[in-house]
Amino acid sequence: MSRPTAIIAEDEAPQRLQLREFLREMWPELDIVAECGDGLEALEALAKHRPLVAFLDIRMPGVSGMEVARAATTHAHIVFTTAYEEYALRAFDQGALDYLLKPIKRERLAESIDRLRSRLATSAPPDLTALIDSLRGQLHPATRGIRWITGTLGTVTKMFPIEDVLFFQAQDKWTRVVTALDEVQIRMSLKELLGELDGEQFWQVHRSVIVRAAAIERLERDADGHMQLRVKGRTELLPVSSAFQYRFKAM
Repeated sequence: MSRPTAIIAEDEAPQRLQLREFLREMWPELDIVAECGDGLEALEALAKHRPLVAFLDIRMPGVSGMEVARAATTHAHIVFTTAYEEYALRAFDQGALDYLLKPIKRERLAESIDRLRSRLATSAPPDLTALIDSLRGQLHPATRGIRWITGTLGTVTKMFPIEDVLFFQAQDKWTRVVTALDEVQIRMSLKELLGELDGEQFWQVHRSVIVRAAAIERLERDADGHMQLRVKGRTELLPVSSAFQYRFKAM
C-alpha cells in the first residue's frame, strides 16, 4: 500500500516547522510532499502533488486557507490550523472538517491523526464546498475594501471606481489595472490587492492575474493545452494556471 501524502501550508516558519516535526514523529508513514509559506504556493502544490491530506492555516497572505480548501475539497482531507479562540470554532463542530488550535498541542494532533487515518482507510474526501463557504462567511465577514483606484499612465493620474475594473495584471514592479476603455499602473502588488478585494467578485487565476469573475467572457485552450480566458470588452487572452482551474470545474 502506498504511503499517504500531505502538504502543510503555514506562513509562519516556526509554526510550520513544529507541525512538520510533530507529524514526522507521530505519523512516520505520512509523506509530507510540500511545505508552503502562502496560499498561492499551496494551490500550486495541490495541483502538482494531489496530496491526500492538507494542513491549512486559515489566515495566510494572498490566497487564504479557505480558498485553498475550496480547491482541495473532494481531493484531500482538510485540517485547518488556526489561532482563533475557542468560541469562534463552533463553526467547525460539524464533523466533516477538522482543526488544530495554535499553538498546536500533541494530544490534539494525535486525535486529528487518528481521525485522518480512519477516513483515509474508509472513505474518499467529500465535497465540502458549501460547508467551507459557510465557514468562511462566519469567520471572515464581508468588508468594504477598495472602492476607488488611483493610478498613473505616463504623466497623467487617473481615478475610477473598483466596479469598472476588469482585471489586474502584475507587470515588472507595477500592477496593470484594466477597464473596458482605459488602464493605469499602480505600485500595489497582487498579494496586497487580494487582501483588499472582495473574493467573491475578484478571482486570482494566475500568479500574475486577478480578474473580475463577472467579466469573464469565455475560456479556451491553446495548442499546448494551456487554459486562457478572455474578458468582455478586451481582446487580449489572460493565462489561467493549473492551480486555479478548479474555479471553472462547473463551467
